[in-house]
Amino acid sequence: MADQKLVKDLDRKALDIRLKLLKLCEQTLIHIGGDYSVADFMTALWQYAIKYDEKNPRWEGRDRFILSKGHASAVTSFNQAMKGCYKDEEIFAEYCTDNGRFGMHSCNLINPYVDLSTGSLGHGLPVAIGTAQALRMKGNFTNRVYVVVGDGELDEGTMWEAAAAASHYKLGNLVVFVDHNKLSFDGPTKEVLNIGNIADRFRLSGWYTLEINGHDMNSIVDTLDNLPGPDSRMPIVIVADTVKGYGIDFMENNPAWHAGQIDNATRVKAESDMVAAYEMKWGEKYV
Repeated sequence: MADQKLVKDLDRKALDIRLKLLKLCEQTLIHIGGDYSVADFMTALWQYAIKYDEKNPRWEGRDRFILSKGHASAVTSFNQAMKGCYKDEEIFAEYCTDNGRFGMHSCNLINPYVDLSTGSLGHGLPVAIGTAQALRMKGNFTNRVYVVVGDGELDEGTMWEAAAAASHYKLGNLVVFVDHNKLSFDGPTKEVLNIGNIADRFRLSGWYTLEINGHDMNSIVDTLDNLPGPDSRMPIVIVADTVKGYGIDFMENNPAWHAGQIDNATRVKAESDMVAAYEMKWGEKYV
């Protein structure tokens, strides 16, 4: 059972991230639906699991992070800011501006805290395979490569070639989170291309496979605490059952909110609803 003080702290941090995303969504168009579906496990990854030095983004002793689902860049940026990589104000000021470090897709050409530029779906996992293999070739059996992929991008053949390669090379230092929100830009994933049971496909590809509720911080932390070590010999996938737009009633399971922008009144109402849900869950005021 995960430590409840830690779970509560991470729940609060996930709410903080969501509120910042709402503020940014009032300022400009962002991929709010997908940001919200990954917000809980992304918060746990960045604020708890990842070994990282915010003062040295190219530290060799760091864990690597690749956002294959590249359009969820805003939730990554706010998590990195919470980690101390930069300030929230810089994100708000530079987001989608000329020469700004923050945009709809992560770019390592202008942001040293990004390990890989992503956005063309289906490419993040294959590069992560090479990254994990390179660490092993260097004799590094202590660091992990964390990857977040969307269920929609699992339509790409490169993803399953990568899955086969990871198993073949016994890359137990690779940990993949699948954001299984069951919606892509074009609609329900099963209607766009039904690939069957995602967890079963990874199992058949030779992966150590886990299935969790992607919005249950208890489950997320417990899963992270009990992963096989980075020196293990089976790549790890965590299929997280999530809801697109989670926590905002009119966004939940609505493909129209793959990306969008809100007005001030909508932001204030959504913020109030999320804070109230947090206060009811934990029995205390959010201050």
